[in-house]
Amino acid sequence: MEWYGTLALILGPLFLLMAAGLPVAFAFFAVNLVGAYLLMGGMAGIEQLILNTVDSISSFTLIPIALFMIMGEAMFQSRIAIDLMDTLDKWFGKLRGRLALMAVGGGVLFSTLTGNSMGSIALLGSSLTPEMERRGYKKPMSLGPILGSSGLAIMIPPSSLAVVLGVIAEISIGQLLIGIIVPGLLMALLYVIYIIGRCTVHPDLAPPFDVPTVPLSEKLSATAINIVPLAIVVFSVVGVIFLGIATPSEAAATGAFATLILAALKRRLTPRVFGATIFASANISVMVLLIVSGAVTFSQLLAFTGATYDMVDAVLSLDVSGGTIVFLMIMLVVLMGMFMGPLPIMLITLPIFVPVVIQLGFDPIWFGAMFLVAIETGATSPPFGAALFVMKAVAPKGTTMADIYRAAIPFIICDLLAIVILFFFPVLVTGPVDLMFR
Repeated sequence: MEWYGTLALILGPLFLLMAAGLPVAFAFFAVNLVGAYLLMGGMAGIEQLILNTVDSISSFTLIPIALFMIMGEAMFQSRIAIDLMDTLDKWFGKLRGRLALMAVGGGVLFSTLTGNSMGSIALLGSSLTPEMERRGYKKPMSLGPILGSSGLAIMIPPSSLAVVLGVIAEISIGQLLIGIIVPGLLMALLYVIYIIGRCTVHPDLAPPFDVPTVPLSEKLSATAINIVPLAIVVFSVVGVIFLGIATPSEAAATGAFATLILAALKRRLTPRVFGATIFASANISVMVLLIVSGAVTFSQLLAFTGATYDMVDAVLSLDVSGGTIVFLMIMLVVLMGMFMGPLPIMLITLPIFVPVVIQLGFDPIWFGAMFLVAIETGATSPPFGAALFVMKAVAPKGTTMADIYRAAIPFIICDLLAIVILFFFPVLVTGPVDLMFR
C-alpha cells in the first residue's frame, strides 16, 4: 500500500472518532490498538504497543508537566496572581489604555508562573473585562488584549505544552524552553505597539479616567512584596536552566517548591488551598499523560508502517524550497487550530512534520517555537478557537461571539507577524539556545 493510503487508513478513523465526541486520548488508543493488531502482527503487535505505552509515560522527561501544573494551580488558589495585578495597577497610573496594557503585562507575568493560557483568560477576563467596560472601553480593547496575551502562557517558561511538544517531537526540552522566551516577548511587544497605536488613533476605544495618585514609596513597597518574590520563583525555573545548574525536570521541581514556599510565607498555603492545588494539577496531569502516551505510540505505529519515511521522501522530492514547505506546515497548524484543540494538533502533525523539518536541514527548536506560536494563533482564531469560547464564558453579559471575533482579529494579525519575523530571523530562537547549550 502507498504511504498516503496507509496515512488515510490510520488518520481517517482517528478523525471520525474525535468528530463523534470520543475523548482525544481514547480515540488515539483505539486507533493504536486496532492498527497494532492489523499492521504489526496481531497479538504480538498489541504486546509491543503495551510496552511502548508503559515506556512513554514512565519517562523522566514528563515530570515537568505535573510540576508546572502545581506551580500554576498554587498561584491561582493562593491568590498570588491577584496581588500581581494589584501591583501592576499601581504602576500603570494614568497611562492611556492602561487596563489593556495591564492585560498584556499580566499575561507576560502569568506566563512565567502558570503556563496555562485558558487559566490566564479566565482570570484576566473575569477581573479586568468588567472594569474595562465600566470605564468606557469598547469591545475591541476590552476583549482583544486578554485574548492575545493569554497565548503568552505557552510561549514563556514554564510551558507544559512546550514540554509535551519536546516529548512528542523528541527534541531537547531544555533548549525548547529557552528558545521560546524571545518569541514570547516579541509577541508581547507587538501587542503593546498595537494597543498604544490604536488608542492614539482612536482614543474613544480606551477613554482616560482619573485614578488615585499612588506614592512612589507605596509602589516600591508593593513591588518588593508582590513582584520581587515572583522573580525568585521565575529564576528557580528559567535561571537554573539557563545557568546549567539544573535539568528541566529539576527546574520544574525547584519552581514548584518555591511557589509553595511563597504561598506559605504569605500565610495562604492552607490545607484547603494545598488540597485544591494537588487535586486540580493531578486531574490535568493525568489527562495530558494519557494523551502523550497515545501520541508516542501513534508516532511509532506510523514509523513501523513506513508511512512517515515514505512521506518524507515524497515531500523532499517536491520542486519547492525547504523554507516554503516549513512555512506551509506552520500555516496548516494555524488553520487546524480554528477547529481543533492544541493537543490533538500536536499529536497528529508532529510525528509527520518533525522528520521532514530535520531532513530539510532546519533546526527543530526553531520550528518548535514557530509551531507553538501557530498553535496559540489558531486557538484564538474564528470560528472555533478554544480561547474564544473561554472568553465568551467570562465576558460581561451581552457580549456576542461576533464581538469576540472582531476583537481577536488584530491580535491574530500580530501573532502572524511574529511567525513571519521568526521565520526570517531564526536567530531570535537559536541565539539564546546557542549561548547556553552550544
